[in-house]
Order: sequence, then C-alpha cells, then structure tokens
Amino acid sequence: MQHAITHLFLRNPFGTMDVPSPDDSEVRAYAATASLSGDAADVNAAAWASVASPSDPLEGWWQSRWNGGADPTIAGDTPDRWKQGRAEIRVAGSRLYLRFDWDNGRRHGLIDAAREGADRLVGKYINLTTPAITRPWVGRVVDATRIDGCFPNGRLDFRR
Repeated sequence: MQHAITHLFLRNPFGTMDVPSPDDSEVRAYAATASLSGDAADVNAAAWASVASPSDPLEGWWQSRWNGGADPTIAGDTPDRWKQGRAEIRVAGSRLYLRFDWDNGRRHGLIDAAREGADRLVGKYINLTTPAITRPWVGRVVDATRIDGCFPNGRLDFRR
C-alpha cells in the first residue's frame, strides 16, 4: 500500500520541485554584477514571441528562450543557439515564479525570483528535468510584454 507524503510544503504555485535557496550567496554575488539595460539595443528588444497579453501585467502565458549553454539532450546544440519554448508566470506576494520549457516541451525549468524595486527580479533557476543544474538569474521587467534575463553563462528571456 502506498501512502501520500503530506508533510511537504512547496513555495512555488506550480506544484513542482522548488528552486533550492533562491536567495543564497551565489545569487546575491551574481546580482551584484549583472546588468540589464532594458533599452532598444538589448538582444531581447526585438519582438520574437506571439502570445496574447492578458489583462494582468505579468501573470499568464509567455514564450521563453535561452542560450549560453549546450543542452546535451539536443543533437547538435551549441551554447550560442537559442532554445525556445513556452512559459507561464505566476505571482505570489513579492515573488515571481517563471516556469518554462524547451526542446518541444521535453525539458522544463523554474525560476523563483524576488522583486527588487519596480523592475528588477533576482533569484535562481532550477532545471526540473535535471535538478542538479541550478543557476543564479537576474531579470528586468521592461514592460508587460518583455522580461530580459541573464544567468552567469548567458541569457534567459521572456516575451509575449
């Protein structure tokens, strides 16, 4: 007979594994040096997503893309290639949870980020498919259709 585990508490609203220590010293150190201008010259400035914007400013469906690492499960992948997918953002208090996929939905990630000021997000990413992979992440909410993001190896951006 199987018993349900009832003592687990998840911070994120997706019911998936939580990002471990999303505010740890590695995140703080990276956030101290990461810079995102949010201007028209940024690589995420050109529209590349086609998701309708809901009335809520951030929650809802987005598209995601990342580069800066080669996914060994994707034949021929290289660090400079963009891996695109779908994303959903949920807000819980002062935290944003950005769940996204790539490789046609075969791989999944989650970002747990705190708001710092009006447009800065600071947190950590976990690869839900390979949970040993975590990285600090910093984002800038440019507007309701664009979130620029970076991690130590590259970019992890969101668009509508």
